[in-house]
Amino acid sequence: MPTPAALFAMILFSLIGLAAIRYGRRQMAWEPIAIGVALLVYPYFVDRTWLLYGLGAALCLSLYVFRPSR
Repeated sequence: MPTPAALFAMILFSLIGLAAIRYGRRQMAWEPIAIGVALLVYPYFVDRTWLLYGLGAALCLSLYVFRPSR
């Protein structure tokens, strides 16, 4: 059974992933879509809470770094 902190991280990063996918589809850019899918999927494979937050923060940072140029 996951802890409340882990559940919060799963929900938070999944919502950010969903928003990234919608943004990527609107902008027709594959980078946010790929990162969004990763944000949606990785909580199923990570069981440590600190790793959930660390990977989620790194993927959110990569959304900023690999944003579509305008």
